[in-house]
Amino acid sequence: MKKYIIKRLLTAIPVLLMISVGAFIMMNLAPGSPTDLYVSPDATPVQIEATRRALGLDQPYHIQYFRWLGRALQGDLGINYSTRYPVLPILISRIGPTITLMGTTLVFSYLIAIPLGIISARKNGTWVDNLLTGGSFVGVSIPNFFLGLGLIYIFSVQLRWFPTGGMSELGGSGGFLSAIHHLVLPVIVLSAFYIANMTRYMRATMIQVYGENYIRTATAKGLASEVILTRHGIRNALIPVITIIGTDLPRLVGGAIVTEQIFQWPGLGRLTIMAIQQREYPMLMAITVLSAVVVLFANLLVDIMYAVVDPRIKYN
Repeated sequence: MKKYIIKRLLTAIPVLLMISVGAFIMMNLAPGSPTDLYVSPDATPVQIEATRRALGLDQPYHIQYFRWLGRALQGDLGINYSTRYPVLPILISRIGPTITLMGTTLVFSYLIAIPLGIISARKNGTWVDNLLTGGSFVGVSIPNFFLGLGLIYIFSVQLRWFPTGGMSELGGSGGFLSAIHHLVLPVIVLSAFYIANMTRYMRATMIQVYGENYIRTATAKGLASEVILTRHGIRNALIPVITIIGTDLPRLVGGAIVTEQIFQWPGLGRLTIMAIQQREYPMLMAITVLSAVVVLFANLLVDIMYAVVDPRIKYN
């Protein structure tokens, strides 16, 4: 296992380089330039060129990339164009809120979705199964922005139970209870999709497991249904579910762009929108590389979890 992990980590290095090159090319091929936001419409060519030089955009693209790569290897991800602040501290300050929001959402979603999927599979074909399956399709189909705006109108504007957005009250001291109060609506909006998606996968996997021969054998031996479920059913059903969890883990850093924008949550998703609008190339490069690192780490973690859940899986 150790050799496999080391090999995967070494393989990730050229993958990250290719991702950074692709991101750099796409950003520079996009219409417009960062200088458009920092010069007046009647600026002279001399002023435009001076602005490009100040932002480090006067060099050829390959030189700009290798300069960025050299600084990134030393821990310098560049300077934010609009504020002239280093990118790394800004990025670090936004990771915490995003992990708080997405981590709470994923844990809450799995704690609800996995039992619902098991119940739906055990009640296959009944009204309970039909109700849960129909609710899952609704949860997958409803757009985040529509659900978010609806919840804000009902619970924030009309009932005034929850704040309309942000992570803490203006002028308040914050604290754990305040953070929970601000988390409720965004977590509900995000969980609607994750609960629905995981319920569907858990149901389909459990139905397949219940049809296996070893489940029939355990039933024929007279084992209790709870024992069959815990010892034989859930563990074998977790292998496909782990794959879904692996695709959800990168969202811990990538965040939910639409939901964070609706609720004004100060995370990476909202920062991404601001960076795109202001053409903050260093910030976008940093977010892209960070997301790629998390995706690669999630894939490695999923492979390790496969071996933990299923002893038949060996990595040589």
